[in-house]
Amino acid sequence: MIKHEPFKIIFQDDSVIVLNKIAKLLIQPSKKGETHTLTSVLAQHLKYPVYPCHRLDRETTGAIIFAKNRHIRDAIMDEFRRHEVKKTYIAFVRGKMKHSQGMLEGYILDTEGNRFGEKPKKAKTSYRVIAATGSFSALELEPITGRTNQLRIQLANIGNPILGERKYAFGRDFKVNFRRLALHAHFLSFYHPITKKILKLYADLPLDMQKFLEQFSIPKTLFV
Repeated sequence: MIKHEPFKIIFQDDSVIVLNKIAKLLIQPSKKGETHTLTSVLAQHLKYPVYPCHRLDRETTGAIIFAKNRHIRDAIMDEFRRHEVKKTYIAFVRGKMKHSQGMLEGYILDTEGNRFGEKPKKAKTSYRVIAATGSFSALELEPITGRTNQLRIQLANIGNPILGERKYAFGRDFKVNFRRLALHAHFLSFYHPITKKILKLYADLPLDMQKFLEQFSIPKTLFV
């Protein structure tokens, strides 16, 4: 990804555009009313409105789908509701996992839901360890359900919070530091709403995660 660019285009046609997003940029305005968002930047770049089909946290990098009209957005969001969209993430987490692969499963509630008295919801995530050192592990994660902050909460709950986590863990809990949440939306697949063909798209690891791996002599080819 070119320095200072807020995104890199992975795929684009007349209906859909898929981006590799940088960190520190919201998808849409929050309750604070920010106007500089990925949606606004992309619309300015294309010279017409675009419609995000899902969300990524401000600090999370990686693949995100935008539709070029509301009809396409609604069709893709229906795919999400039918669990037809598949996503995998790369995360760097504290310490070593107990198992090289497995399933994280249980009831979770994010901080906002807890504040408004919502009930915990069942969450399920498949994981495998790609690489591990004495201080952190690199995981591939596939969320089976789509709960808010699911990956962050589940990993914190088992004692392996994502590096850079400040919402569900404390900075003093980490032996190694990462300047943001070390979470990247690496892959997604979905059915194109017009052609009905399946799209399988990858978003390259951002430079800060690549450089972090280099410090521990972990080859980035493991993440291709």
